[in-house]
Amino acid sequence: MNNNSKVLALKYRPQTFDSLIGQEVMSETIINSIKADKVPNAYLFTGIRGIGKTTTARIVAKTLNCLNGIEKLCEKNFCENCEAIINSSHIDVMEIDAASNTGVDNVRELIEFSRYGPTSSKYKIFIIDEVHMLSKQAFNALLKTLEEPPKYLKFIFATTEIKKIPITVVSRCQRFDLSRIKSSELFEFIKKIKDKENGKVSNEALKLIVKISEGSVRDALSLLDRGLLSLDENTELDLTGAQKIFGYFDKSQLINLFELILKGEEEKVINIYRKIYDQGVEPKAFINDFLEILYYFKNINSLSLESTNFSLNDEEFTKIKNISDQIDSEVLILFWQFAISSLEELDFVSNQHLSIEMFLIRLMHLYSIKLKKNLDQEERNGNLVYQTVNEEKEQIFEDSSKIVNQIKNISQEEKKKPEVKPEIKAIDKNLINSFDDLLDICNQKKEIKLKYELEKNVNLVKFERNRIEISFNDNLDKDFVKDLSSKLFEWTSERWIITFSKSKGEMSVKEKQRNKQDKLINEVKSSEIYKMVMETFPDAELVDVMLNEKKEDKYD
Repeated sequence: MNNNSKVLALKYRPQTFDSLIGQEVMSETIINSIKADKVPNAYLFTGIRGIGKTTTARIVAKTLNCLNGIEKLCEKNFCENCEAIINSSHIDVMEIDAASNTGVDNVRELIEFSRYGPTSSKYKIFIIDEVHMLSKQAFNALLKTLEEPPKYLKFIFATTEIKKIPITVVSRCQRFDLSRIKSSELFEFIKKIKDKENGKVSNEALKLIVKISEGSVRDALSLLDRGLLSLDENTELDLTGAQKIFGYFDKSQLINLFELILKGEEEKVINIYRKIYDQGVEPKAFINDFLEILYYFKNINSLSLESTNFSLNDEEFTKIKNISDQIDSEVLILFWQFAISSLEELDFVSNQHLSIEMFLIRLMHLYSIKLKKNLDQEERNGNLVYQTVNEEKEQIFEDSSKIVNQIKNISQEEKKKPEVKPEIKAIDKNLINSFDDLLDICNQKKEIKLKYELEKNVNLVKFERNRIEISFNDNLDKDFVKDLSSKLFEWTSERWIITFSKSKGEMSVKEKQRNKQDKLINEVKSSEIYKMVMETFPDAELVDVMLNEKKEDKYD
């Protein structure tokens, strides 16, 4: 076959260790073992597809049988043995496809053939590709020969499924795990190939090829070959053209879509997705890419542009970094969980396209609910702060006998040393004998947040000495138990046990107050004066009732 008519993956297949990229440590180890005359009985190469397992096996075979010896290995002008191995015609080097020769009989024939020494080289070598495809009986038949082969016999195994090989076989081999090729290294490699082929491909298109190939050299060369063949000689393959050819869409569309999800612009979100779908992107591929974008949003502060494996360009990286600063990590984790469940859901629905649209709509509603919950929490916290400030102001006015119907400015107050009330340093432990006592203590100690949680989000089930049993609602602060236990120990010098109960318990203090207030309002509504007011002012609405008898009967 004419070398120019070969596909790029075969045309530029490495023939020496020096031309093999990304596996320098393995290459050095093998060469050193051959130089030291400590060649193992069998080599086992494992890794993902297209990173050089079979290629490395052939290079090892050439290195072992090269007529020039290990010190002067063939590089360009190959010797007779190396040339025969390259053409798969060497009589002492047999390459076997285990997928087609899986049975024990095939292995027996191999063992029988191994009884005869090499004809024209130093070693007789069996290269078994996809060795995991051998049957259990075939592996067992191979064990004895593999452990103690003749000195001239060497095995070289290659597989993508190392876990399917019996451990008894693996332990008899010198194992090498071939790593994925780094994105920058693969980019430079295919760029050189592109230049040798006089191809017109932009760097952005090459980076997309590297991204899609996922560290596989063969995949990258196959994609490059496809890209070069799809365009005219005078046309450059740019990023847009590459995306169309490889069925890949621009990541910036996903970033824009994500930003619109956060804004709740449903119509625009659906339109962007439909444009992506019209480009030929499958729903599962869309979800996987969406998960990748979520990962970048969550971890962008710990990543560099290079570590994204060309998935993002400078502009996209910066945009994600700016947006991520405004998003709570909890939201991104929830989105991730929803995306995973939607990915599983695609296996059960007939119209996956519609399922993706509903997935995006659910994300928008989920974010709006989460946002509303945060705003409500901020509002509650703001009310607590406002209430605390007002209480402190009232206390100051009550204790300051000289302030009469006027507000002194700051300079006047600085001249007058304020009277400070002595702080309660300790509380008698016998004073906390009920839930109401606990609320009073919180009020005395100005523990507003703790008092708020007890009144609003806690339902008392049982109160005993040094033991409180409660139930709670979803709004209870996550640090409530820790804070309450700490304060009780500080106030009473005793340990208290806080337990959660499945029982509903009593109504919360706030619920009791609301019920009491509702009862008062209903009583007023049944009074004659209320009826008279409503006849005079039919648009009036009763929103609150205040009793003048006692100050504590006033409800806000």
